Amino acid sequence: MGKALNKRDFLKLLAALPPSIYFSKPFQRPDLLLQNPDAKNVLIIVFDTLSAKNISLYGYPRETMPNLARIAEKGTVYHNHFAGGNWTVPGTASLLTGTYPWTHRAFNDEYRTILEGRERNNIFHFFDQYYRIGYSHNSNLYPFFDQFAPDLEQIKSRKDLFISNILALHELFPHDNDIAPITWDRMMTEAEKGSTYSLFFAPFYQRYSQKIVDDLRDDFPRGVPRTGEDNYFILEDGMNWLISQAGAFPRPFLGYFHFLPPHRPYNTRREFVNVFSNDYYVDKPRPGLYASNEGKPPNFRYQGAQRQFYDEFILYADAELGRLYDSLEQSGILENTWLIFTSDHGEMCERGVFGHRTPVLYQPVIHIPLVILEPGQTKRQDVFTPTSAVDVLPTLLKITGQEIPGWAEGTVLPPFADTAPDPERSLYALEATNSEAHAVLNPATAMLVKDRYKLTYYFGYGQLKKTGPLFELYDLESDPEELNNVYAASSEISRELRNEMLTKIEEVDKPYRNG
Repeated sequence: MGKALNKRDFLKLLAALPPSIYFSKPFQRPDLLLQNPDAKNVLIIVFDTLSAKNISLYGYPRETMPNLARIAEKGTVYHNHFAGGNWTVPGTASLLTGTYPWTHRAFNDEYRTILEGRERNNIFHFFDQYYRIGYSHNSNLYPFFDQFAPDLEQIKSRKDLFISNILALHELFPHDNDIAPITWDRMMTEAEKGSTYSLFFAPFYQRYSQKIVDDLRDDFPRGVPRTGEDNYFILEDGMNWLISQAGAFPRPFLGYFHFLPPHRPYNTRREFVNVFSNDYYVDKPRPGLYASNEGKPPNFRYQGAQRQFYDEFILYADAELGRLYDSLEQSGILENTWLIFTSDHGEMCERGVFGHRTPVLYQPVIHIPLVILEPGQTKRQDVFTPTSAVDVLPTLLKITGQEIPGWAEGTVLPPFADTAPDPERSLYALEATNSEAHAVLNPATAMLVKDRYKLTYYFGYGQLKKTGPLFELYDLESDPEELNNVYAASSEISRELRNEMLTKIEEVDKPYRNG
């Protein structure tokens, strides 16, 4: 009997296979090119973690996005637009599928993909006469891209638009995406534990990488933008690539580009550092909610500093957005392109809560921007009707002359709909990070927006065992800052919205109940 293969032999055997076996996208389909050259392109730009609460276009006192305000003068601005969830996975899945998190089920850390059987229910699938391309700085998007791969001509490698390092994994082994990470982990990760198969490469690589980052320190005094511990990038590289490629994509194209700023860490460019340090902006004090920090007392320390850093990082993102827009306009691409600008979710720097991975669904976390530029549009329109991320998919289908599927949970956005907005329409959002994807929701936070009211329902959290579920109700028209919880079990509006919410939760839980 022959000698059993060890791990090193197995890796060598894999390395001998032809690259085509594990070659990853991009690829192009010649049969698709120029099938309908008169159709309008669709370009979706997403800035991760961008709260409408902190955008000057929406009334924020700090001028954080002057370029977006300038761009919006030729677009349609949605003033009450809501994300489907409070972090990238549920928020982006709702945007790409036109369904709420309790339908697509991509909402927790263990299950970051669309429910099996719904993979083709995505925005790319309907644009099969388009050249379809996706990219994101955020690794959370790539499980979706993998699921939607049959509906994409090109998936731009995430690392391609990170800071170039000729010794990095994706540069040294561009076609060995299956086997290279294993060897890389042995060389690099295990070096941190005191052992490695490579005596010299790991420390050499770390010093070489650090030099590349150090060379950018003057431009980014607070640190070079990054995701994780050592995935460094600058937004300029992403924008430069998109500017250079937009005119070369086969027409028509559908592009989804999801850039990380202003996601923390808030490492803005030099010219924006401390721009807001002496503006004397004082935020209104807001009550902390016991459930918001999973039973921990709210932490108000450094709240003002964090908000300042976040706002200054938004300035950096806005500057690059303006540069992208100017280039697209000057090149004439916008004459034949729908441009959609939005975010996946917002960010909290108040009530003692920082970030967005939190059980609360206050406006800073869930109220996001949406601006749509129609080809040839020259005059701004403002829409104040509440809208949702799930509305983007049906709207894009409508404006490109396609049929809207019955499973879509969104509606066509005004002014593109054939009918007036329904004032009784209900919008939802969900935080269910600690719920199981294939079980009833528990624990979770669900939001219902109807007309001027917003109801938030907290249930299943450990700190609510003694008191039971918690409801908050805000009149967003008279109290947009959510300072006055008007929920009262005896009031008519409270009963109506509570019953509607409980009925909805019962409905979405039904397929996952035993028996």
